[in-house]
Amino acid sequence: MARIPRHTQLCAVLCAHVAAGCTATDSKSATDSAASPTAAVAPAARANTVNFTARDFAFEGPDSIPAGLTAFHLTNAGKELHHIQLVKLDQGKTFADIQANVNAGGGRQPWTIPYGGVNPPEPGESTTAMQVLEPGNYAIICAVEGADHIRHFTKGMLKGLTVTASPNANMTEPTADVTLTLSDFAFTLSKPLVAGKQMIKVENAAAQSHEVLLVQLQPGKTVGDLAKWALDKQGPSPGRSIGGIPGFRKGQITYFEATLEPGDYAMICFVRDAKDGKPHFAHGMAQQFKVS
Repeated sequence: MARIPRHTQLCAVLCAHVAAGCTATDSKSATDSAASPTAAVAPAARANTVNFTARDFAFEGPDSIPAGLTAFHLTNAGKELHHIQLVKLDQGKTFADIQANVNAGGGRQPWTIPYGGVNPPEPGESTTAMQVLEPGNYAIICAVEGADHIRHFTKGMLKGLTVTASPNANMTEPTADVTLTLSDFAFTLSKPLVAGKQMIKVENAAAQSHEVLLVQLQPGKTVGDLAKWALDKQGPSPGRSIGGIPGFRKGQITYFEATLEPGDYAMICFVRDAKDGKPHFAHGMAQQFKVS
């Protein structure tokens, strides 16, 4: 696995490209010279920012948003960690279908497609991630487990979301400073992360879903301590969660912006393996790095 360098709070402002044009004019004399008008500058294409608040155990946020480049801004107003796992509902399914499946104790269905979202900030903090959304029916769920090892969506922490077609949808993705590729079972950066702010493009090149959670480790703690804590949830966490991207499928692309400060960090994937059901960090998908 590649060694990595840095990070802290996540925020995200997406800008695409500005289209502008201007024309010049020839001027031959003081009497007949006339400057040709300058073409109007098109506004920068920006993400549609949608705000969600996570509580113990419910989401507050819009029921419907337009398609296109979307920044999900998540504020954690609870006492536990919470994230937005975005799930796309296939085959004409609706939120009522996913509610019925959860109430019946059913597992993941083939018509529920992991679609990214926002990994958790610490209680009292916020973070942002972004991606291009297609029209359709979605569900927002929190799949985080508490100390009782019960996933939060079974406590009612799920919400329907309709993404509507929009003729003005911005489908232009932001420009990234670095690309993070997820595979079975590793994190690979196109170049080292650096101190300060950078836009990170996250793509899944594996056959199954993966995620990236960024954690700032407490002094003296390691990624091994984090993995152990994730399994038993005993005592305080050995690190501070600062966001990332939850599980998403092969070929999909998501983005987040990170500002990195000196310290020890970890990247880790908690998604359960399709073959043996173990979390991917148990297969080696956990990496520690230092930012100096």
